[in-house]
Formats: sequence, structure tokens, C-alpha cells
Amino acid sequence: MLDPVPISTTGFNKLKEELDRLEKELTVVLRDVAAARELGDLKENGAYIYGRERQGFLQGQINELKGKINRSDIVDCTQAPTDHAAFGTVVTLLDLDTNAKVTYQLLGPDEADLDTRGLSIHSPVGQAILGHAVGDTVTAATPRGDRRLEVVGIARSEFE
Repeated sequence: MLDPVPISTTGFNKLKEELDRLEKELTVVLRDVAAARELGDLKENGAYIYGRERQGFLQGQINELKGKINRSDIVDCTQAPTDHAAFGTVVTLLDLDTNAKVTYQLLGPDEADLDTRGLSIHSPVGQAILGHAVGDTVTAATPRGDRRLEVVGIARSEFE
């Protein structure tokens, strides 16, 4: 069995919503494939061929989502400790080389999204700051080179 993967309640709910949407879409595709099959010659039937391809693609996505859901370890991020950087906390960092501040929420790999400032705990920066407190200086080995960062703030998330 695979190790559980931490995920926020919000992230888990998004996975379930996406699964529900894909399963509804698959139902429509299956109905369309059945209707196309009734038209006869399957070798020359574009609607049938496309429908089968779409069915396979959707089934693959559904299976992947079910796997993620089954191995999810749901964490309420509004209850995360704030004495150190932990899963679910919102951490503000100061880049000691550029003097730039950036704020991330530490999340699981399925929720990482730099556009929304969701940082995976498995990323180089996430791993470097995990467990550290305000005032700690860490070095993160990133693909662009080492980054020296200071933890300048830790807060709870407003979202589960």
C-alpha cells in the first residue's frame, strides 16, 4: 500500500468535485459510444472511434483521482501549529540574497500551485523550511541554485 499523502480539506473537496464532474462526463460519453455503435461499421465510424478514445482518457483520469483520494490524509489547515513551519501553515520568507519577501502555504504535492502560492512540502524550498521557526535561516537547494531564506512569519490558513 502507498504511503498516505497529506492534503488540505479544501484540496480534498476539489479532488472529489473533479471526480464527480469526470464521472458525469464519462456517463455521457458512454451513452454517445453506445449510440455510435448502433450506426454500424465501427472501423469507419468517427463518432465511435473518438468516443472510445475519450472514454479511455476519462477513465484514466478517474482512476488517477480515485488513487489520490484513497491515499489522502486530510488535514484541517486552520488548526495547524504556528510555532514552526508545518503542513498547512502560511509562511512568509525573506530571500536574503534579493531582499524580496514571499508568502506560501505549505501543502501537499497534489495542491502545489505557485500561482496561488501553494508550495509543496516536497519541493526544495518546502523541505528546507519545514519544521523551522520565525527567525531561522535556511538554505534551499533549488534548480536555479542555492537560496538563503529567513522565516519571518508563520500563520494559520483561513481555509481548511
